[in-house]
Amino acid sequence: MKKFFSVSLVFAAVVGAIGLSGCDPQQPSADEVQNQRQEVLNKQAVMSVPMPTINNFAEKRLYKQIYEMRDQSISTYTYFLDRDAHTHKLCDSIGFPIPYATEFTNPQHIEDRYQSGYAILPQADPNGLYSPAAAAGTWVLCKNPNSNPPAGQPTSGPVYAEPDVITSPFPLDIK
Repeated sequence: MKKFFSVSLVFAAVVGAIGLSGCDPQQPSADEVQNQRQEVLNKQAVMSVPMPTINNFAEKRLYKQIYEMRDQSISTYTYFLDRDAHTHKLCDSIGFPIPYATEFTNPQHIEDRYQSGYAILPQADPNGLYSPAAAAGTWVLCKNPNSNPPAGQPTSGPVYAEPDVITSPFPLDIK
């Protein structure tokens, strides 16, 4: 019986040691420590510096006005910047340029609605398009420079531009 008790005691000690070795809390990584400290500082900043008092929402009103103006098919003038930062007229245009990567439909969707967690999906702009975070190319709807284009030629057409473009509802005095 003593032998059985000693073997059982040794077995229990070994199992206990193995079990406890898995319970050692891992030391946090440097990034985790830094994130915790940054969170503490962020909370202090929020507590000591209140949000700005915005009462008139002037910028939001201006941005709404810009969206509404962009929704009009007005005559515009499009210019581009060359590598030396010189401005050149590209064309008389219609409306304002659209970044090349803009989507007409939502390019993302949820694969499985039964999985737990959160999915972040892009939201359409008020104009119904999905604007990219960044895009190098731009579509410009240019007017045909021919005032009376021959039969079969369009009066306007999309032009793809890679350089930075400037579009204005009035001609710019470019030197």
